[in-house]
Amino acid sequence: MIRDDLIALTPDVLAALSNRGLVKRATKEVDAGERPALTEDADGAVRAAYPDGVTVTLPVGGGLAAGICSCPAPGVCRHLLAVVLTYQRTHADAPDREARPDGEAAPDTDAAPGRHADPGGQAPGPGASRDQEAAPGNAAGPGRVAAPGREGAAAGSEPWRWSPGDVTDEELAAAIGAPALTAARRRLRRGYAAMVHRPDAADPVPRVELPTGTVRFLVPRQIGYARGDAADDGGEAIALAVWACRAADREHPDRPEAQVQVGGTATVTEHPALDAAVALAADVLLTGAAHLGSGVDARLAATRRDLDAAGLRWPLLAVEDLAGQLEAYAARGARYRPETFADLLAELPARRRAVVNAGATPVERVLGTHEPAETPLRRVRLTGLGARVRCSGGEVGVDVVLAHPTAVSVLVLRRAYPVTDDGPPTGHELAGRRVTGATLGALATGNVVSESAVRSAAHRLRIAAGRLARTTVTPGAGEWSGLPPGLLARDPDALAAELAGRPPRLLRPRTAAESVRVLALGEVRAIGYAAGEQRLHATVTGVDGGTATVTATHHAAAPGALDALAAALDGTHGPPRYVSGTVRRGADGLVVEPLAVVADAVVVPDLAPGVGDGRLTGAVDARPDPVAAALGTASALLAQAAHTGLRHLPVGFPDRLRATAATLGGVGLDRCGAALSGLAGTLGADPGEPAVRAWVDAWIRLSVTAESR
Repeated sequence: MIRDDLIALTPDVLAALSNRGLVKRATKEVDAGERPALTEDADGAVRAAYPDGVTVTLPVGGGLAAGICSCPAPGVCRHLLAVVLTYQRTHADAPDREARPDGEAAPDTDAAPGRHADPGGQAPGPGASRDQEAAPGNAAGPGRVAAPGREGAAAGSEPWRWSPGDVTDEELAAAIGAPALTAARRRLRRGYAAMVHRPDAADPVPRVELPTGTVRFLVPRQIGYARGDAADDGGEAIALAVWACRAADREHPDRPEAQVQVGGTATVTEHPALDAAVALAADVLLTGAAHLGSGVDARLAATRRDLDAAGLRWPLLAVEDLAGQLEAYAARGARYRPETFADLLAELPARRRAVVNAGATPVERVLGTHEPAETPLRRVRLTGLGARVRCSGGEVGVDVVLAHPTAVSVLVLRRAYPVTDDGPPTGHELAGRRVTGATLGALATGNVVSESAVRSAAHRLRIAAGRLARTTVTPGAGEWSGLPPGLLARDPDALAAELAGRPPRLLRPRTAAESVRVLALGEVRAIGYAAGEQRLHATVTGVDGGTATVTATHHAAAPGALDALAAALDGTHGPPRYVSGTVRRGADGLVVEPLAVVADAVVVPDLAPGVGDGRLTGAVDARPDPVAAALGTASALLAQAAHTGLRHLPVGFPDRLRATAATLGGVGLDRCGAALSGLAGTLGADPGEPAVRAWVDAWIRLSVTAESR
């Protein structure tokens, strides 16, 4: 009996199940001939004996986590890895082994009816047959539903074409244990949302994003090798991910990515805590930041408490940000921005509308329902993608941005430092400050391995302190080619199209650095500098085609940033290969606000030395953009209304709204103009709910229009 699951374990999968250092050590030992003696039981269990007396057993099912080693090392040790590598070398040329791509196991074709239990109770109940859903004559056979495009999998032509939804509850119980399956069913009864990412040739590992973390299915058709990034979930997340895949296979069989709502009862639209938050936002909008008294503080605190108790994570974070804006304004702090304040006042009713109107985005993703405030992670390996430095409110903040490849996500480690009498520290000075035993500069460009990482709901990273918790940082050379396709883009035009398919920003999860990507560069075509705006502008291509604009603006906290960015893009450190940054769609295509550039060295512009005295040459074609100008003017006018309060606007304000509406109509934005005109018609001596509704309508219209360009 050939253990195809062991044959399929690539070095990357072994590293995901343990760590890369152990894999390298085990590989070196096996290559040097330090191999254990292997025997195989009739049931497929592999046993190994080392000359020094260490014994290893790898039973069938359960993955490497089920392996037993007599050495004192916890978890997956080098002995287990060496057994796998030795087994692979022993059976690499076995004559009885079928030739399949990548050593893929043959799919199970002897599935009995009833193997697909639908967990949600919306179709066949637990233990019922899924062949009720199969069309007559379905080639998948009894008890199977073949998703479109997966027919060739039986022949092994494309081994990545498979679905974790094919796993039965019996197989789940064997892999994760009955207690974990019981806990998952309790969660299923409450219902949950998930995002299912199907495998493809570029990224052959299916993954499922759950409120509590991301689950990856590392080996096709081997549930024992599924791995979640949250620590100590007991396997519950694996069952939830499998059930989400089943729902996606049934509801959206053709989509490479599918949002699904699994289990639970009918959608609940009654959220008293959210209603209270929306009512609070309406009162603040009517009164205005300029006229609010301290009495609102108690209301804000009560609203935050109720949202937290209800598990409405995204509205809670919005209210916390709203409270921060009001505190900054009361203290006359630089952190207060009327546009940010207005955006928060519109976000709360926008999320409420999406829930009531049953929009395309699942309720849990709109509200962040059941998102834990913090999630301790397993031993994680993170890759530094650069840093951003900001100065506001009497402090300088540094956001170190790190890729979490196994979860296909980005985390942000945030630190803030007060401004002293000597002035604000620069990014280069802060690069030497230490966090978790390493400097910020090392974290921004290095490889981080941590056993004590904690992720917040907003994807902020915290490194927990403790004697047994370890975090190591090693220098990175910008080897970003191994990042998954969800983080690494090769064609800017394709990435812009992907961004266009996202829900509106006001409804997306409130996660930090959600728009950070790495772009593999083809060439840098032009670099220019707009002196009046103190803005560097570069036109680049992706390695697979398409063009993008890399743009950065000078700010005092990082005086050497533009010089460092220009040098990196101009080839001073060798040909630039990658640029990481926040991406968005612009009028002319993809726009990247850079965090780091990789050439022969990794350059983080915001942490670079210098005082900004370099000569930046090259002209920027500053073509006027009347649409952007009209949208900006209209948004600023609505933000002024929120700052002043709808009840305190000057008499001539409706006329200003109508004039701005005419300007919007003149550039083809008739609906935006109509929204502003509608708001003007609701204003009077004592505006109330109609005025609030009209202002929210107008802000949402402008926001979505600006984002969709």
